[in-house]
Amino acid sequence: MQTLQTTSLQVRDNQLWILDQQALPQQKNWLPAHDVAQLVGHIHALRVRGAPLIGLSASLLLALLAEQGAAREELAQSLEVLRAARPTAVNLMNNLDRMKLALTQADFVFALGQEALRLVAEDRQLCDNIAEAGSALVRPGSRLLTHCNTGGLATAGVGTALGVIARAHQQGKVTNVWVDETRPLLQGGRLTAWELGELAIPYQLITDSMAASLMASGQVDAIWVGADRIAANGDVANKIGTYSLAVLAHYHHIPFYVAAPHTTLDRQCASGRDIPIEQRAASEVTGVAGSFGSVQWAPETAAVFNPAFDVTPAALISGWVLDTGVVTPEAVAAGVFQPSADAR
Repeated sequence: MQTLQTTSLQVRDNQLWILDQQALPQQKNWLPAHDVAQLVGHIHALRVRGAPLIGLSASLLLALLAEQGAAREELAQSLEVLRAARPTAVNLMNNLDRMKLALTQADFVFALGQEALRLVAEDRQLCDNIAEAGSALVRPGSRLLTHCNTGGLATAGVGTALGVIARAHQQGKVTNVWVDETRPLLQGGRLTAWELGELAIPYQLITDSMAASLMASGQVDAIWVGADRIAANGDVANKIGTYSLAVLAHYHHIPFYVAAPHTTLDRQCASGRDIPIEQRAASEVTGVAGSFGSVQWAPETAAVFNPAFDVTPAALISGWVLDTGVVTPEAVAAGVFQPSADAR
């Protein structure tokens, strides 16, 4: 396969490498993801994360394994192991469905390689389309709030919600970005803050519990988040803490936008009640670990509830910004999840 480079993925010497997002921002380490067990381990540990990026990394690995001589049956088994690695993010399922179809072709090695590269190129274009559509909704002088990480670290392109913010900043419309730290794994504090700094976009890092106070004091003009899965009725699963922001935004009459590629829409999933929510390890809540080491602050025997995602009802969302356009609340209320001709 040709050499490939994104913010978080590399293909070189016919091997897949991932940027360790658990080590950022202190260290920039490229780790091997040369087999299925390695990649699944990286996904579980969130060394590779972001719904689009997880799907792309799995697709690229399958294509590389095929080029290295893996048999069709072995690849089919590997595909299903990768599918189970992150149950909430629908991009992984969609990408692997396309790779599964490529696997049925007579020259499956060539077909898998072409499909994986096509998925990367499509994701880059999707991100550009989302940024263009979303930036039109950002008003001049905006102070925006975002949650988790939705930039180039999580995609092959400029990102989803963070791509919108970056494009709006290029247009001179963003004066400040409030960055939720995003408990318990601090993707906002570690990753979004790092990306905004790299892009020279003014930002201020806040703890998740500060968002309500900022909204009450009139310092937030709009909220932009991503999505791991969008149900057919417009309900959205995203990083835990998103629902809280949507409730607060609704109370304070602040626009709340979801930015995601159309591949995040799961029309087979009727509502948010049907979205599987991943439960993660207690150690993520009882302490913290990173490139600096580990710290335990809760009793080792503490009982922990640690869902990775929550679901925001469609009724709390001001607009769904897809690569195909903006879906309005009016369209969703009418039972039609399609972009409006004029969403502004």
